Amino acid sequence: MNRHRTPDIRTKFQSSAADEILSSRQDFSLVLGGPVYQLLRRAHLSDDALHLLRQRLVVISLFAWLPLLALCALEGNLYGGKETVPFLRDVEVHLRFLVAVPLLIAAELVVHRRLGGIARTFLERNLIASGARVQFNAAIEAALRLRNSVLAEVILILVVYGLGVLVIWRHYTALQTNTWYAVQVGDHARLSLAGLWYGYVSLPIFQFLLLRWYFRVFIWMRFLWHLSRIHLELVPTHPDRVGGLGFLSNTVFAFGLLLAAHGFMVSGNLASRILFLGASLPEFKMQIAAMLLFLLAIVFGPLLVFAPQLAQIKRQGLNEYGALAERYVRQFDKKWLRGGAMANEPLIGSADIQSLADLGNSYEIVRSMRLAPITRDAIVQMSAAVFLPISPLLLTIMPLEELVKYVFGLLL
Repeated sequence: MNRHRTPDIRTKFQSSAADEILSSRQDFSLVLGGPVYQLLRRAHLSDDALHLLRQRLVVISLFAWLPLLALCALEGNLYGGKETVPFLRDVEVHLRFLVAVPLLIAAELVVHRRLGGIARTFLERNLIASGARVQFNAAIEAALRLRNSVLAEVILILVVYGLGVLVIWRHYTALQTNTWYAVQVGDHARLSLAGLWYGYVSLPIFQFLLLRWYFRVFIWMRFLWHLSRIHLELVPTHPDRVGGLGFLSNTVFAFGLLLAAHGFMVSGNLASRILFLGASLPEFKMQIAAMLLFLLAIVFGPLLVFAPQLAQIKRQGLNEYGALAERYVRQFDKKWLRGGAMANEPLIGSADIQSLADLGNSYEIVRSMRLAPITRDAIVQMSAAVFLPISPLLLTIMPLEELVKYVFGLLL
């Protein structure tokens, strides 16, 4: 008798252990961990729940931007001077540090609050069977270990300085003209004092924040992939038409500020090239499209890991409900169309008609199941988050009056 009861006792113990871990870890969070998070806590710029957001926004943004203003004033490169691109007219640097950086920081709080209950939701909706709690617990622990990794953030810093600053910025993204941060001397650029702070302090802060977000998206994707390897208790007739995973379709909105930050980054970069290098907006249409596809991929891509299970449950549902419908409609046909009903049994008000309609609705839900918890509205809204910061650049190719007429013409 005891040997037969041991698995049940073990399963209950493992399930309670998973619940305790969720409670002790404040559920699942992509952002509450890592050396930088601990550093911000010790500097009293954050707490356990990512409060003190205003302090973080002001301190980090001004630490990156304000010294540039002071050094450019000292060197006489604020507005006039000999430089083609003076500091105050450099739209890119202002959008990057006064808009994009605050958005990247604020996105942490949004993601923490909107994704914090995801792991518990899987349990509350009975998607994780009792026997799979150990795998579920292991997926959470693996995500938390990676999130808290010291080595990971050290590697990010090395990538920022070794690749982001010395290669990408110096050779690809920096303007190839005289600016407030560098003067062209032959084939090389000589950095000013402001340029030294920009290249080795301000820009690395921005690039680290950005790369850390890509790293967090990777953790999110890896966590969902681990969950997709668990046999989930999906229901093909669930009204959300994704077997009960419909709540995941709202997770993409947590990354809205991240996408908006990218939109401002692209807008600033293109504005500099349009204003100072004589480029035009249509020249960058392929780059804008590629950036949009990349951003949509990193936000919606993680949700595609559930496609195999959803496809399987859809096939299974179509087979099972198709067989059930076959039996029911044959009995319905025999009873009501082939003389099987009793002579005094009324047709109007019969529950058989309503049951047939209910069965048809259930089959239609199974037939229209989607293979990923992704909605068209979410794609449109996330695309808008990227495009809206870029839209003012349309004024460089079309006057405001003509642009307004064109938009109203499309709408009306």
